[in-house]
Amino acid sequence: MISIILNGSIVGGREGMTILELAEENGIYIPTLCHDPHLKPVGACRVCLVEDESSGNLLASCVTPISSGMVINTDSQRVIEARRMNAELLLAGHPDSCIVCDKGNSCELRKVASELGIGHITFDRIRRYYPIETANPFIERNLSLCILCGKCVRACQEIEVIGAIDYSFRGFKAKPATALDLPLEQSICEFCGLCVAMCPVGALTDKLSRYKGKERESVRTTCPYCGCGCSIYLNIRDQEIISVSAASENSVNNVSLCVKGRYGYDFVRHPERLTTPLIRRNGELIEATWEEALDFVSSRINEIKQRHGSNSLAGLGSSRCMNEENYLFQKFFRAVLGSNNIDNLERLNMHPVVEGLEESLGVGANTNSIEELENSDVILVIGSDITESHPIIGQRIKRAVRQKGAKLIIVDPRKIKLNKFAELYLISKPGTDVALLNSLLNVIINQGLWDKRFVSQRTEGFERFKKHIQKYTPEYAEKITGVSAQDICLAAKLYAGAVRASIVSGTGITQHRNGKDIAQNLANLAMITGNLGKEASGIYYVLPQNNLQGVFDMGIVPDRLTGNQRFDDDGVKNRFEKQWNVKLPDKPGMNAIEIIRAIKGGSVKGLYVIGDNLLQGFADKNYISEILKSLDLLVVQDIFINETAELADVVLPASSFAEKDGTFTNTERRIQRVRKVIKPIGQSMPDWQIIASLSTKMGYSMNYDSAQQIMEEIAQLTPTYRGINYSRLEKEGLQWPCPDSNHLGTKFLYEDSFEGGKRRFKVVDYNPSKSPDTGYPFILLTGGALYHSGSGAMTQRSSLKEICPMFLIEINPEDAKELQIKDGDIVKITAFEGDMMARAKITPVVQPGTIFMPLSFKLFNAEASKKNILNRCKLEKIEKQEYSGQHVGK
Repeated sequence: MISIILNGSIVGGREGMTILELAEENGIYIPTLCHDPHLKPVGACRVCLVEDESSGNLLASCVTPISSGMVINTDSQRVIEARRMNAELLLAGHPDSCIVCDKGNSCELRKVASELGIGHITFDRIRRYYPIETANPFIERNLSLCILCGKCVRACQEIEVIGAIDYSFRGFKAKPATALDLPLEQSICEFCGLCVAMCPVGALTDKLSRYKGKERESVRTTCPYCGCGCSIYLNIRDQEIISVSAASENSVNNVSLCVKGRYGYDFVRHPERLTTPLIRRNGELIEATWEEALDFVSSRINEIKQRHGSNSLAGLGSSRCMNEENYLFQKFFRAVLGSNNIDNLERLNMHPVVEGLEESLGVGANTNSIEELENSDVILVIGSDITESHPIIGQRIKRAVRQKGAKLIIVDPRKIKLNKFAELYLISKPGTDVALLNSLLNVIINQGLWDKRFVSQRTEGFERFKKHIQKYTPEYAEKITGVSAQDICLAAKLYAGAVRASIVSGTGITQHRNGKDIAQNLANLAMITGNLGKEASGIYYVLPQNNLQGVFDMGIVPDRLTGNQRFDDDGVKNRFEKQWNVKLPDKPGMNAIEIIRAIKGGSVKGLYVIGDNLLQGFADKNYISEILKSLDLLVVQDIFINETAELADVVLPASSFAEKDGTFTNTERRIQRVRKVIKPIGQSMPDWQIIASLSTKMGYSMNYDSAQQIMEEIAQLTPTYRGINYSRLEKEGLQWPCPDSNHLGTKFLYEDSFEGGKRRFKVVDYNPSKSPDTGYPFILLTGGALYHSGSGAMTQRSSLKEICPMFLIEINPEDAKELQIKDGDIVKITAFEGDMMARAKITPVVQPGTIFMPLSFKLFNAEASKKNILNRCKLEKIEKQEYSGQHVGK
């Protein structure tokens, strides 16, 4: 501790603290313009000056560390005069446009001038005028107002680690600019909006909230997009969301948001929102009352159940819905309808990993917290374009490399943005990940790099595994994967040599039939090096949807109840039967693919779909469409009319995330509050209220007053959620397992032991895919997109569509030349299961013989698994007049 005299009082501070930090800690205000606690201090604005009376010096308090003997005065006459002069100098070059400036009373320069009593500028006015940039849909740049505080530059470089802007020119002409001073939309800017949030004046403003006035209320909630689970404030005025800002305290994202989280909110009031129930009459969907709609659904379900039995009914839950809603949905099916035929369409993105990790480690979920990535020594990224699909997690990886010296290994058949941060980039052939991982394990074992203590104390089956892995030498793997033996050895040594190593994977490892094998091999890799059960290590599978973890946690699967409790466990089943006061079905139900086949076969007569679009989820739309038309009853519950809803007998209007209370569970197992900020649009209702009303009408009372009551019931039945309640979630989320109300949540799994004792190494062999039909020469890769999410139901109805109106197909220049396809041409992809059209993007980021689309087609995955093939397709150029501007499946 260091003691100084601060405004006449002796105060103590920690070594390394700045004067500003010490003053703030003691409740003393010092004005700043260039300072932010999340950025490195630079002392650019000089309005934070203080006087050290022991030396007579004026010091910039934000960059000056405290030292013994200091006598600091923060408001002496000399200090005030110096601050006033610096503020006047800034104002002398600042336009008098406060009345029309959208920053208004939030302007920090205006606030400082007011505090210093500046009413008249004594310096000559020298203005810099720049044209206002408004071409992009999100950010307006008026650099005439810029005070060169540098916050935007530092935020882009230090926090986002993108570097889209930097200082340009010198002296009086200096300004923040992109490379070659291009407009933002022509630069590498990703429109995260952090520069706008940091700007103290009106030089950078959000276009979506311009001239809407200042918010009257800010409500903390959770982002509805990817699995990061970012905490946000929805800023409300007159029942309208006028802007979104980051909730930096106790959050995954700190001060950051991605473009979707900050600017993708206007779908909430899109004119296409469903506002009334619809019933099909004489072939058309006609508006109806809630009473009519619920009567119709309940009577038709009862009719089907009586004629064909409970097993003739099936449901598909949603990773967009909240935990409480998914819980009630599966309760409705099991307790009211007597059917276990319940699943979700995202199972093909997650189930192979869940199954693989569960068999290998005991729990089918991410092992560690997102924030820990930043402290890893080595990070292996495999099958994930993380900066596109999960930008906030990508940030952490980039900061770990640039600011903390971490080493990054990337395994991907496609060149991704993260490559420039990588120590090693292994370009593997699609579908050969198992062979590559086995080769890494071979090097680790044969060169004695494995963690002998961890292996002996916490694993079993090592000798058998060691024998199996011997054939996968780097030379053998090179022939299969295309990755050089030298690079395989380097990657193995780098990963095994780290004290703390993390593995980050994504949907790229579940695109092919061996997703489970890859997940188990990743577990083998983490176990053999002892990178489990400790901070800044472990395995991360980044989930594509905001509540995909919650879907599995809430039992939206045919063979598990909440908290991954097995349905065939009599003790578990009996506990649920007692709580729900019903007899549950005896056998597990059908999964999503089996449900589709059962509809085609005629054994499933009724289907209830919440928050998803089957026709967007499968490639052959005509095939799925004909199957759905054969149903006796199709119920769709959503916030928009989609292609599946257009075939429905009943469409029920649900409320968006901003219109209801509940919780989401993110990719790191963190359960977080979602809060109602506006009234439901039209006659729409929260999904849980719709389900509860339907259940009550069918004779099974679900009289819940709030989502909070539902969570209380979930906690009673779910060991991993037992310590969860809304009061504990008020300020921050909690990570399961959280077994009681005093437990602080589990930051990382397996600290002391694995579930069930020692874990066995899984022997995983590489089985090459069968040769495909020669008429399908290309391998189709899919993945996440920066500007869109899932099927695009929300993002395509937001301002995000303006900057990225459609998905693009990435084609290698060599293939494009051979097919005579140019950049921007319309092309048709034809696969085994169907075809679609989109616009071509010619780029070397994909290898010859492969194409990439930022969209996941589940049937490709399912059929590839069944046929033991890769996702094969062919390409052809088509005339533009045949293209409608949207994906077209035939």
